[in-house]
Amino acid sequence: MSASLTLVVLMAVMYAAGVYVMLERSLTRVLIGFLLVGNATNLLIFIMSGRPGSSPIVTGTSLDDMVDPIPQVLMLTAIVINFGITALLLALIYRSWWLAQLGDEGDTLTDEHAAESADQADDAFRSSSDDDDAIAESLDEFERGDGATSDEDTAARKTDAAGRAAASASPRDGEEKR
Repeated sequence: MSASLTLVVLMAVMYAAGVYVMLERSLTRVLIGFLLVGNATNLLIFIMSGRPGSSPIVTGTSLDDMVDPIPQVLMLTAIVINFGITALLLALIYRSWWLAQLGDEGDTLTDEHAAESADQADDAFRSSSDDDDAIAESLDEFERGDGATSDEDTAARKTDAAGRAAASASPRDGEEKR
């Protein structure tokens, strides 16, 4: 049996096995099937590329002795596409395994998490409205001419603002600090 005939038989077996395995319901088997079909496609391109010759980049050789670079480019492209499909299927397999481990809960949030995030959002909006009130108050003082311009008064305002921020960040009665 010649080398070309061996490659053709191997390619046909890989295509048949890949399609057969892809028809299974398991994602792992689908992944193996895609890998087999991708490698069989690389063999097909290799078989169809023609006779061997010298590299197309080497100078000093005649055009008749050079190999056509298109099949080489197609094989590289097929390898990259096969790698992308493999990465996607591995991510899907991991995700389905993870969801199977969670059981009936799946990706659902419990009411405790939703209530906690709602409290955090309310705290953030309250602190931002306090900031808006403080900014409006200092602008009013500045427009009236009551605003202090000395460095001591500015430092006192910063200390007061830091104290208010610390007070709003401290835990309320019955809550533990986060």
